[in-house]
Amino acid sequence: MFTRRSAGLVGALALALTLSACGSSHDDTADTPKKNDTRVFTADNGKVKIPVHPKRVVATGYAVPTLIEAGAPLVGISSWQRGEPMMDGQELATYKKLTKVAGEQASETNYEAIAEAKPDLIVLGVPVPVLGDIDMKRLTSIAPVVAIGPTLPSQWRDVSTKQADAAGVLTKYESDKATYEAEAAKLKKKYQKVLPQLKLGHVGAYGDTSKGTFQREFNGSWGTNVVQDVGADYYGKVKKAGPGSKSVSEYPSMEEITDSLGQADAITYSVNADGSVPDSVKYVLDSKLWKNLPAVKKKMTFPIAYTEASTYGDALKTLKAIDKAFAPLLDK
Repeated sequence: MFTRRSAGLVGALALALTLSACGSSHDDTADTPKKNDTRVFTADNGKVKIPVHPKRVVATGYAVPTLIEAGAPLVGISSWQRGEPMMDGQELATYKKLTKVAGEQASETNYEAIAEAKPDLIVLGVPVPVLGDIDMKRLTSIAPVVAIGPTLPSQWRDVSTKQADAAGVLTKYESDKATYEAEAAKLKKKYQKVLPQLKLGHVGAYGDTSKGTFQREFNGSWGTNVVQDVGADYYGKVKKAGPGSKSVSEYPSMEEITDSLGQADAITYSVNADGSVPDSVKYVLDSKLWKNLPAVKKKMTFPIAYTEASTYGDALKTLKAIDKAFAPLLDK
């Protein structure tokens, strides 16, 4: 249901509507509310009356890592396997301990388990089209439901902040945000004399080797948006732009790699959290056409881990990976 690697979700991201703006802002430093205080929160599924300070929260999809990181009072979550490598020890322990009330697909939503968890708020971290796979009438009969999901990879910043706001843990999350922004600014200054001058290209992890394609990512995509925060610029644009993720990435055939990345001064590419190379990327790196690219011949290629960051805590790991990857630039 909630893994970005699934074809259904990638399609949903591509077709999703523009995110609704978040409703009234609130954080957990406000005056202590009355027991039954509520507020109106504007989510992707409209305006919803929710508790000011939820006490029992169920989270799904992209809301899972956000609300674990922010320390929300979770009583049930969906499976979020793709995010496990990004979690630290405490977060992973929390994730494993929490009752799983949904799987990786919409069809795996367990409404009985959600009801048994007795939530006072349900946060669906999914794109709008995925809501069609969920029995919203049944879900809203259990507790107030807010849907807050991404349409573009780079929207994790706004989406995660809104999720934390809905769950009443915005102050903690904004602390993580401040830490991230400070570190990004530090790295931007560190690489300001070398990074902005480069025409960058990026090979993402979602190419389809069975079809002989690779993923070229541009500004605002999964593998590029955090690197942009430290001063990088990925040249070019999608040839045939579509909605959602199709506006920031494309899938050329391997035969087109010279036309796609031949002008790049440097190329970054996605690797797994442990540094290993995904099969879809290895397929590119093993190609003779790749080895003949000017940037490759000049040894201007850089592996980037944690390119699936969807929280500020995750993105801090991405920044460390970026710093490690780009360190040789300072010696040139």
